[in-house]
Amino acid sequence: MHLSVDDARRRALDLGLAARVGTESVELDRLGGRILAEDIVVPDDLPPFANSAMDGYAVRGAELPTSGEGRFRLAGTVLAGASAAPAFGDGECVRITTGAPLPPGADTVVIKENVTIDGDSIVIRSSERAGANVRPAGEDYHAGDVAFKKGTALSPAQVAVLAAAGRTGAIVAQRPRVALFVTGDELVPSGEPLGFGQIHDSNRYSLGGLLRGLGIEAHPVMHLRDDPVRLRAAFRNAADHCDLLLSSGGVSAGEADLLPGIVADLGTIHFWKVRMRPGMPLLCGQIGGALVFGLPGNPVSTIATFLVLVRPVLLAMQRATNAAGRVWRARLAAPVLKKHDRCEFLRARIDMREDATLWATPMQKQGSGMLRGVVDADALIMIPENAHELAQGSVVDLLPLPGLF
Repeated sequence: MHLSVDDARRRALDLGLAARVGTESVELDRLGGRILAEDIVVPDDLPPFANSAMDGYAVRGAELPTSGEGRFRLAGTVLAGASAAPAFGDGECVRITTGAPLPPGADTVVIKENVTIDGDSIVIRSSERAGANVRPAGEDYHAGDVAFKKGTALSPAQVAVLAAAGRTGAIVAQRPRVALFVTGDELVPSGEPLGFGQIHDSNRYSLGGLLRGLGIEAHPVMHLRDDPVRLRAAFRNAADHCDLLLSSGGVSAGEADLLPGIVADLGTIHFWKVRMRPGMPLLCGQIGGALVFGLPGNPVSTIATFLVLVRPVLLAMQRATNAAGRVWRARLAAPVLKKHDRCEFLRARIDMREDATLWATPMQKQGSGMLRGVVDADALIMIPENAHELAQGSVVDLLPLPGLF
């Protein structure tokens, strides 16, 4: 019996968690996109000292005038990066630049635009507020705070926090080793002339690009003809040194669809065929310690099944938090009629209206062999199995295509 999309995702994620990869130490400048295998604890306050948020004059807030004006004698200047700050006493101030440490005793900065300079003194009006324009020590993080937990996929801003905390690197999950096979006698490398019944191979580039979006460079990458001996040898050899084998084509029930038999012979089939459109003939199996995902050969089916099932598994193997992905939603800009009982993933354009709501417009052509539909789309909208008629304005789940957000 074919699995539902939800059941297939649950089983695939469990397999990904069971097939976890190792860890490694990575330097700071290579951490972007990597998934933490340790909690990051901030050792010291960030910022480490109280500093000025603006260019201006540092004073004691208690000395600000409550009415009229107050005069403060200039005792010196402190710049960002200064090794020491000038001392100042009652009725005095210190010129200060943005980011410079506050002199001992100061707790307020009056911006330079709000003062009047009179010789070696400044005049401050009573409208100023004590404590203004100061960034206190530990405003961002306090010493001992857990900045990020293991499982976090590091963004550039998060890497910057590690740098600010004095880290030179972090322990992260190793990226899964992935073999990529595109199968079929009909495939010809791009750039070569086509013979009768032949097409150029596009799946190696779509799948290769999707893998690179996760920081994974597949190796080996091979085109395999519909030859059972060659297919068997390639999958057996790759399983010896890869964590996941990814292929397109050869997974349906036709005469040249050899992969189900080969995987069953070399290892185990966990599930085969999922109630989804496009992409029903998807196969998930295992050869030795390597997971196997056999995706359909139609270009749109290949992309859809990767996004729905393979991407979450690759993240789960690295113990990523929420490997299943964030749920995005939009309203349908046009009604949808679905005549079958499978979960359907429709290519759609996403637009944001003036009221900040997202609206999804299904593309007119939805053929599983039509790459143009994916090129013109921003996301796949998921129409559940039990939904057959959805009115305009209905809320639907989105699976963003790379580049939407």
